[in-house]
Amino acid sequence: MTLASMDDDRGRIETAMLAAVQTPDPYLTEIASHLVVAGGKRLRPVVAIAAARVGGGQVTDDVVRGGVSCELVHLGSLYHDDVIDESDTRRGVETVNAKWGNLQAILAGDFLLSKASEIAASLGTEVAGLLARTIGWLCQGEVEQLRHTYDTARSEDSYLSSINGKTACLYGTAARIGAIVAGLDRPTVDTLTEWGNAFGMVFQIVDDILDITDTTEQLGKPAGHDLVEGVYTLPVLRTLAMGGSVGDELASLLGRPLDIAERDKALAIVRANEGVESAAATARQYVAAAEEACDDLPPGAATDALRAAPGVLLESAQPAF
Repeated sequence: MTLASMDDDRGRIETAMLAAVQTPDPYLTEIASHLVVAGGKRLRPVVAIAAARVGGGQVTDDVVRGGVSCELVHLGSLYHDDVIDESDTRRGVETVNAKWGNLQAILAGDFLLSKASEIAASLGTEVAGLLARTIGWLCQGEVEQLRHTYDTARSEDSYLSSINGKTACLYGTAARIGAIVAGLDRPTVDTLTEWGNAFGMVFQIVDDILDITDTTEQLGKPAGHDLVEGVYTLPVLRTLAMGGSVGDELASLLGRPLDIAERDKALAIVRANEGVESAAATARQYVAAAEEACDDLPPGAATDALRAAPGVLLESAQPAF
């Protein structure tokens, strides 16, 4: 068993995802389901299901729906992010804001958050409260990122705090919801939450590495988009911290919006130096933390899958460093 090989569960996830965004209004349904239909790895529901399986827990429909609630929060945040970033493509298709406009995208994102909250409420007050807190953490992470837009002096603490809020905590919540709904004991619930948070940190650092190293075609969205938007992620911060001619040249380009030529030059500088490998080394620390959490979980196929997943995720970016 691996997180990538759960085909039967993925079918259940897709069915539940599509059911969650059906409304009596075909227009709203089309907008709300736009990124659902576009596809995706559905990692948050997969994590919830894998967590439920630890120690022999059962994957009920409620476990699947709990994972789907986390994925809907993620999708709702993407709708809002694309408005903020004025993005035109996402997952290889037009963004909702590009196709229908900003107002529709914002309201559809709100609708997805409301559906996530509705599902969570049906699973009990603890799950409802947890998801509500997680949405708050996500907003805090986004605000931390926004307040340092175009800030070449942004600290690594700011970056790590931001990605913990905007990405990692949602994986921790997915794992926790899966464990809670499956009725696992509290020490296991807490350990799975730790694993999810560490996995989420790996996920975002890898995503930030790929934004530097991959092409637009590989990403399904514009390469170097974070640089253009003034979001300076770990590979960029580590390159800036090198100082000397490399750091100075990069700093001279940043701190303001970039045109295509400036973006390509900045990307070339980061790719040619140690920032990417240095960021990968930090991701390895979170891989180790996730693996260590698995030492405290009951042995079995689900635990083995959770232990392997962060390393496999980091290896997916290996050609870049």
